[in-house]
Parts: sequence; C-alpha cells; structure tokens
Amino acid sequence: MPRRSILSATERESLLALPDAKDELIRHYTFNETDLSVIRQRRGAANRLGFAVQLCYLRFPGIFLGVDEPPFPPLLRMVAAQLKVPVESWNDYGQREQTRREHLVELQTVFGFKPFTMSHYRQAVHTLTELALQTDKGIVLASTLVENLRRQSIILPAMNAIERASAEAITRANRSIHAALADSLIPVHRQRLDELLKRKDGSKMTWLAWLRQSPAKPNSRHMLEHIERLKAWQALDLPAGIERQVHQNRLLKIAREGGQMTPADLAKFESQRRYATLVALAIEGMATVTDEIIDLHDRIIGKLFNAAKNKHQQQFQASGKAINDKVRMYGRIGQALIEAKQNGGDPFAAIEAVMPWDTFAASVTEAQTLARPADFDFLHHIGESYATLRRYAPQFLG
Repeated sequence: MPRRSILSATERESLLALPDAKDELIRHYTFNETDLSVIRQRRGAANRLGFAVQLCYLRFPGIFLGVDEPPFPPLLRMVAAQLKVPVESWNDYGQREQTRREHLVELQTVFGFKPFTMSHYRQAVHTLTELALQTDKGIVLASTLVENLRRQSIILPAMNAIERASAEAITRANRSIHAALADSLIPVHRQRLDELLKRKDGSKMTWLAWLRQSPAKPNSRHMLEHIERLKAWQALDLPAGIERQVHQNRLLKIAREGGQMTPADLAKFESQRRYATLVALAIEGMATVTDEIIDLHDRIIGKLFNAAKNKHQQQFQASGKAINDKVRMYGRIGQALIEAKQNGGDPFAAIEAVMPWDTFAASVTEAQTLARPADFDFLHHIGESYATLRRYAPQFLG
C-alpha cells in the first residue's frame, strides 16, 4: 500500500520555488569577489555561466540542476549580467554530463556543499520528531527540514526523501503522544473510556455521541441536561494534569479527528491510539460543555430580559390611552382653577363646573392606580421568571 502523501503538489513546488522579486534575487544571487575569482577560473563563457548558475542553485533553493532542467530566466539574466557574458551561452553548457559532474565536485570542494546521506536522514527524523509533537502539518515539517539543510550547506535530496522523513517524524510523534495520554491510565479509567463507545440506556446513540451533543433552545430543561453531560465527563476522573502531557495543538487535532469517527471506527484502533483519542475527546468535551453551559446561561438570562422588556412595553402601551385621558382631564381642571384664582371664584365650584365632584374623586383614585414608581422600568418583571432560574441554579452554581 503506497504511503499517504503529506504534501500537496503546490506545497512541493513551494519548497523549491525561486524568488522572483528583484531584492530577493539580489540578496540570494549576488556574487562577492571570492565567488567571481573561482567562477573566472572556468574555461569559456558557457562553463563560467553554467558553473555560476549551479552555484546559485546550490545556495538557494539547495539543488543541482540536471541536464534537462533549464534555469529560472530572471536568475539566468542576473548571473549573466554579473559575469558579462551572453545569456545564450547557457545553451552550450554541460553538453557533456561529465562536465556537470566535475562542476558539482568542484562546488562541493570549494564552497563546502555536502551530499545528503543516511546519517543526515536519521538526524532529520530525530529533529523533526520534536517539532511533530507540536504540529503534524506536513508543509511545516518539510519547510523546517529544507531550511535546516540549507543552513548546513547540505544539498537537498529528492522531494520524496524530504516527505518520507517528515512522515516518519509524524508517525514517531504520534506514538509518543498516544503513549503520553494512555500510559498514565489505570484499568478503571480504561473501563470508563470504553463505556463511552457503548449505547446509552434507553437510547439509540452511544454515550460519546450523547456527551458531544450541543444544547438546543435556551431553557432550564436543556441546561439541566447539559449539566448532566458535564458531570458525566467529570465522572471519568482522568489523571490530574493529563492534558498538559501533550501540546495543545496536537490534543485538539486528535479530538477533532476522533469526533469525526464513528464509535465502530474508534473501537478498531489499537489500544494506545484508542485510549489516547478518547482521552483527547474527554478533555476537549469537558472544556466545550463548560463553555456551552456558560453560554446557555447567558442566553437564558438574555431571553428573560427580553421577555421582561416586552411585557413592560405591552403594559405601558395598554395604559397609555388611560394616562393620556387623565392628563387632558387634569389639564382642563387646572385651567378652571387658574381662572377661578384670577377671578376670585370658588375653586371647588370651578372643578364641579368641569365634572361632578364624585367623578373627580374617582379619577384621582384611578390616577394613583395608573401611576408608576419613579424608577419605573422592566427589571421588576425579571422576578416573575424566578422559577425558571430556580430549576437549574443550584446545580449550575454547584
């Protein structure tokens, strides 16, 4: 079975891509006097240009051009300009394979370039394994390896070797991570984790599927159910600090991959990987449920506030006409009293001229009923929803 590729075609190309920006070309491919002195020792314009181009490629990206591989045009033009030779001289370079091999040997001898060996491969896997404990992104590992080899003036191997070293590092790191998460488990932990893959009593779903369900509507019933999920996660009673045994990125990646698998798929894993995945799911699940409980509480409170505001608004609108009628009536009475004062008349008679005294007395009582306190707002309606909060508050706070 062929090894699964960890790099896309675009990522492979990016690892060996040459710079096309002018300042980058200048930074990578400008020769110093020592370089030029060595280059000028070649016979003929074609050999000087070919030798210089190969020097550039060995420095960056770190490869040696083969017979059928044309150089990057901007690089070729820049090198030809520095050597003051025609660009077309490249067409006459290396017609003999022997010439290219001789140039490679000379470049290695003079400039210290080294071939990639099995020793370098083993060291690369060892170094990348440390990085793979933090991330399993193939391009990150491959880029790190390529940069390390360039710094050491080691000629890059075939892309397959770079990818193979990165993949081996990921495999080793995975084993190390699985061991870190599973080795501290005692039999009772493993038993509880295995129970997650079994069907929940009276349900068609497994415990794991039920535990990973998100809450629906913000109400006390769903809140209590979610608190039960948190208690079920906590009942696993995993070893303290187990989440700190591996890098957070890898822990989340394992949990995410595990969450996309069926219980049957998880059950097929070898034991270390299965328990490590279930531990990651438990750690991530406990954190997620905790966040969702807090969010659910916020949504319930928001819902209660909105209901109180709506009720307040409805009550205000319902009493609005009566209040307006009273204001207009007292406006007429007030005007009658002002005129009585100005004319020296009887104020009581002035009121009774507007309406009978009994009607006026009844309107005062009605006005007191319509009146609202000075701090009139919707908050007093929140207390009417006390029962909703009371259903889950003790467990939420506990």
